[in-house]
Amino acid sequence: MTEAPIDIDRIDLRILSALQADGRISNLKLAEAVTLSPTAVLARVQRLVRDGYILGYEARLNPLKLGRGMMVFVEVLLDRTTPNVFEQFKAAVQVQDAIMECHMVAGGFDYLLKTRMADMAAYRDFAGTVLWQLPGVRETRTYAVMEEVKNTTRLAL
Repeated sequence: MTEAPIDIDRIDLRILSALQADGRISNLKLAEAVTLSPTAVLARVQRLVRDGYILGYEARLNPLKLGRGMMVFVEVLLDRTTPNVFEQFKAAVQVQDAIMECHMVAGGFDYLLKTRMADMAAYRDFAGTVLWQLPGVRETRTYAVMEEVKNTTRLAL
């Protein structure tokens, strides 16, 4: 599922870079940063949103301050790898707020999940009441993060 960039130039890349650094930058400051008029910058940003280069804007929250300081990655192995099991699993994961990311992967297991919990007791409760009840789950492996060395959403442009 890779898409090659279409009709994107150096100025678009500078706009995207500036927005990654500060999603709340004013249009006027963005225009100054990329040396274009505010009208031209606004049109480019609207095009970048319309064409799917910009998926949205959101605030990055501090999980420690909000009682979600423990990050846990989970490998999930399904009991069968049939289209209906994949679909059931994906649908069930979508409605679980504690699961922040879910990726189908190639290798020795089927999915890699990223979760955030208050502590190990909360994770144990989640594992028993949610994780092991997801459709098709045969086996899981849990990796509690001891130190978060790097965490970014920024893409190298």
